[in-house]
Amino acid sequence: MNEGRSIAVIGPVLVIGTGLIGTSIALALRRAGVVVSLEDLDPDQAAIAARMGAGALATADDDPAVVVVAVPPRHAAAVIARASRAFPHATITDVTSVKAKVLADACALGADPIRLIGGHPMAGREVSGAASARADLLDDRWWILTPTDVTAPEHERAGYRLATTCGSYPVEMTASEHDRAVALVSHAPQVLSSVLAAQLVNADPAHVSVAGQGLRDMTRIAGSDSALWTDILSVNAEPVADVLDGVIAGLQRASDALRSVAGGEMSELDVVTEELQRGSDGRGRIPGQHGAEPSAYAAVAVMLVDRPGELARLFTAVGETTVNLEDIRIEHVLGRQSGLVELSVHPDSVDVLAAALRSRNFDVRG
Repeated sequence: MNEGRSIAVIGPVLVIGTGLIGTSIALALRRAGVVVSLEDLDPDQAAIAARMGAGALATADDDPAVVVVAVPPRHAAAVIARASRAFPHATITDVTSVKAKVLADACALGADPIRLIGGHPMAGREVSGAASARADLLDDRWWILTPTDVTAPEHERAGYRLATTCGSYPVEMTASEHDRAVALVSHAPQVLSSVLAAQLVNADPAHVSVAGQGLRDMTRIAGSDSALWTDILSVNAEPVADVLDGVIAGLQRASDALRSVAGGEMSELDVVTEELQRGSDGRGRIPGQHGAEPSAYAAVAVMLVDRPGELARLFTAVGETTVNLEDIRIEHVLGRQSGLVELSVHPDSVDVLAAALRSRNFDVRG
């Protein structure tokens, strides 16, 4: 269903909840010229969002065409139902990261399922609140839509138009499909990152001090809001537990095998190798850039002095070549005011880019 991809959502739009996602949606809608009003139990958050240009504070006279509920999952059902009663002609959608229970509870509380379409933009940051919002946060991201069994076509179209107006790509799933998908790709990884990071709490400081980029990568999302994640996990508990059961089983196999190896049974290394290979195979299934088929890229490593302007100078040099930069990774060097920048490019472009950077006096490694 692609009708409406180039048509802006018809406003006004009321955004209830001016945290990171709600305010980012409001900013994206204002960027497109849509009239937006803002509501939040925390007047300070709503005021911040308004000052950022996300819209005007809601009034009793508002009559929105679309209501976006952007509150934590444990509150979403009640807010959806209240909005459905308050605005009997509006399309009602939400952006919570759990769908089946939230939508079912909302309907049980009186929300009109004909005007209800669940939504979940697949975007976020490790920081929260209106002040962290960005108008481009949702650009080029998937926005999962989960209509009810009886959502009317005009309200489904409004959900699609909302997503595309915010710069996202809408994709439709059932609510239960959505919850299983996000348990695998978002919710369980959050738990794993947090549990791994928790191992550092009582660790020897000397051991933690030698942490490299791998640990930083794996624990990046552990810095997320723990109260919000507790809320999310409580509403999607069973699908997340199912994924964690599989992870625990794999870890237990690897642990048992390593205990045997430590005891001299070297044949058990085959079990470890199998788990590592399955991990490599699984990672290969993650979509590549822009949702395309996974691609193998090569890295050009450049050592930069850690001072203002160096990264910009590097990007300018890359821009002067014909090489397309696919990704970038920066690792700061232990004990030195420098960083190793890995530029991911197509393998055929490695020699061209390396030669171009060396000719501009960059310290290309390897």
